[in-house]
Amino acid sequence: MADFRTYNVVILGIGFLFIFTAFTTCGNIEQTVVKSLHNATFSGSGYHSLGIIYGIFSFANLLAPTAVAVIGPRFTMFFSGILYSGYIAVFISPSSWSFYLTSVLIGFGAALLWTAQGHFLVENSDASTINRNTGMFWALLQCSMLFGNLYVYLDWKGKTEISADIFATVKICRFYNSCYFDRLCLFFLVIPLETILHLFGTKTILLLSFCMAYSGLELCFYSGVYGTCIGATTQFGDTSKALIGISGIVVGFGEIVGGGLFGLVLKNNRFRRTSVVFLGMVVHFVAFYLIFLNIPDDAPVVFKTSIQHKPYLSPSVSIALLCSFLLGLGDSCFNTQLYSILGRVYSEQSAPAFAIFKFVQSVFAAVAFFYSGYLLLTWQLLIMVILGFTGTLCFFVVERMQNVSADLPEY
Repeated sequence: MADFRTYNVVILGIGFLFIFTAFTTCGNIEQTVVKSLHNATFSGSGYHSLGIIYGIFSFANLLAPTAVAVIGPRFTMFFSGILYSGYIAVFISPSSWSFYLTSVLIGFGAALLWTAQGHFLVENSDASTINRNTGMFWALLQCSMLFGNLYVYLDWKGKTEISADIFATVKICRFYNSCYFDRLCLFFLVIPLETILHLFGTKTILLLSFCMAYSGLELCFYSGVYGTCIGATTQFGDTSKALIGISGIVVGFGEIVGGGLFGLVLKNNRFRRTSVVFLGMVVHFVAFYLIFLNIPDDAPVVFKTSIQHKPYLSPSVSIALLCSFLLGLGDSCFNTQLYSILGRVYSEQSAPAFAIFKFVQSVFAAVAFFYSGYLLLTWQLLIMVILGFTGTLCFFVVERMQNVSADLPEY
């Protein structure tokens, strides 16, 4: 049974790898592509599109458990994959209304995919394997950043992404046609909205919400804003646009290293979750400081004109790519440990717990995408530093609470 459950986790990761090879690639280059369009009838914003996606995603998470059960797993997963493909296809011939309409639709599709994923991961794990499975899934998922951004570097048009997305949809539909998903649907049927709201009011979730919120801000930054900043840095010369793809690959490499490493580390109980989260905070703060020195302050907000501000250092490609790796490594620290602690504490209420995680994360990612086109880089980095420090402290408190509870004698 253990081998079969591990196999399920691997197939889950591969399925998400194919889907997000397409989506993550588009998100990484979206603002740069939109800025480069010379179309009198199109006036969209990549930041606003991503903000809409995560805004809809956040609130749709509250209804996703029931929706999956009512619609049915096969049609739900297939339909969600079609929505992802449609969003990517819009780039072939964009118009403002189709661009934003598909952003709304993909927000609903994302909520259905991720809510099912969280509970399924817990269904195929136990207390001794949740860390390993979380790290393994995260490492497989983040391979999408390697493959997708390699497309950007080799072929800016990226025509192969839609076929990869459709293939992933078929694989996921087959994957979920198992006895575990039958039990998952039954579980979703009995989850009222009141359960999610009640769970949201608990001390543990409220404290973890700060860490979830930070994961949303840095998700926005590494997946959309930082690539745009690199592409807007004229000091990188004619290769600046190609560096967006290279940066995405390096971010993905950092995610894979972190996901695989921390899954194995925690499997052997050499480090606690708090140690990994603290490492993630330090790694991110180092990256933020180097970005502050290396990237022009107005890089996120320039559109038709070139950057006007000069960075403190002469922009270096090596430093920029080092920061990409650190962003990916730090992100894997926070996300793998959030998955791990939620799966451990809420093993019997995993669906509402993961729905809340994605709700909070998506709300803050949506907010960050909307202000990213208006705030200078310094202020965006400062907001992440403050919330990252607060979220790390709150995570420590929760871990301490769980350790104290585990040490209490049973009578």
